[in-house]
Amino acid sequence: MSDRSAIEWTDSTWNPWYGCIKISPGCQDCYMYRDQKRYGGNPYDVRRSKTRFRDPLKWQDGRRIFTCSWSDFFIDKADQWRPEAWEIIRQTPRHTYLILTKRPQRIVDELPEGWPWRHVWLGVSIESRAYLWRADVLRSIPAAGRFLSLEPLLEDLGTLDLTGINWVICGGESGREPRPMAAEWVRSIRDQCIGAGVPFFFKQWGGSDKAKGGRILDGRTWDETPW
Repeated sequence: MSDRSAIEWTDSTWNPWYGCIKISPGCQDCYMYRDQKRYGGNPYDVRRSKTRFRDPLKWQDGRRIFTCSWSDFFIDKADQWRPEAWEIIRQTPRHTYLILTKRPQRIVDELPEGWPWRHVWLGVSIESRAYLWRADVLRSIPAAGRFLSLEPLLEDLGTLDLTGINWVICGGESGREPRPMAAEWVRSIRDQCIGAGVPFFFKQWGGSDKAKGGRILDGRTWDETPW
């Protein structure tokens, strides 16, 4: 779950804490809730990791690290542990940290001294037009890089403002009964990224069987990254 990740756009995941609170429609069928229940945990109980908190210090090779894949780095229930997590990040500039949140309004008040740090990217999740404001908040915050995770994509997002955005990830919903995602919605995002010169990464069509759902869009995979 942490040393090497099956998530295509990262090398490893790091979860200094687990558990989260659902705040928007994209959270409805979150894999974390499903997997936590499977392992006998309470997904609503936000708790500090007992064994994984200091993992990045152990990894000597530089990695792209998806931070808090089983929570939200900026959730208020983790405020007491965040300074320690920032310190671990500060000590490991060999890594690139990808911090994705649905709570961008909390970012500014939770940033460490000396920000921005060159090895930390900030991203926001957007599932529908109602949450495009998250990108506006992200754009207002200085960062070495900014990215959007348009997953699970629940509707056509229309015209995107990609100003100040360095990467876009897009995908359908995982799980046994995923909400549908139309190819036209994905093509629109891809074409806008091409037009703006922003790398586009298509993660999945969705469903519980990733191999069956596939990652092919118009005859090819789209694995573009800024690196």
